[in-house]
Amino acid sequence: MSETEFLAAAESVLNRIEAKMDALSDADVVDVECRRSGNVLEIEFLRNASKIIVNSQAPLQEMWVAARSGGYHYKDVDGQWRNTRDGTELFASLSEFIKDQGGAPVQL
Repeated sequence: MSETEFLAAAESVLNRIEAKMDALSDADVVDVECRRSGNVLEIEFLRNASKIIVNSQAPLQEMWVAARSGGYHYKDVDGQWRNTRDGTELFASLSEFIKDQGGAPVQL
């Protein structure tokens, strides 16, 4: 994947997450506030002030996630973002992190 392709894919991932979190907040499913600065998306859960940070790492062509449970790296594998350690999928993992920190079951 070229750097341009990676940047477009990473932007799409961040936009998708931000839009879903905004929709969940608007529907009162999760009390959350998102802030975006360039390639960094900060998701703050207002009920407990915990955060999930999602950002892209262009030099490594990875998406990084920092959650209360730890730090995770995801790489594009055949069109899906997969954890570089255990192969779990990014959006499935994020759904679990959000459930843990936000207190509501969600599916991204």
